[in-house]
Amino acid sequence: MMKNFFSVLKSELLYVEKFESAEEGFIEKLEEYIDYYNSKRIKSRLQGKSPVLHRTLPNY
Repeated sequence: MMKNFFSVLKSELLYVEKFESAEEGFIEKLEEYIDYYNSKRIKSRLQGKSPVLHRTLPNY
């Protein structure tokens, strides 16, 4: 799972944005991306839900 996450992180954040250093915006953008990935980014594997929404719904 982690390899997949880092692959997606690189393709959706690191290769898209340019950062001079960690202090110049990278950490803030990384925190925003992690929130987006967990709360808003839908996944077809989770029936079109975000990971947070998927975990909060009862399992039927």
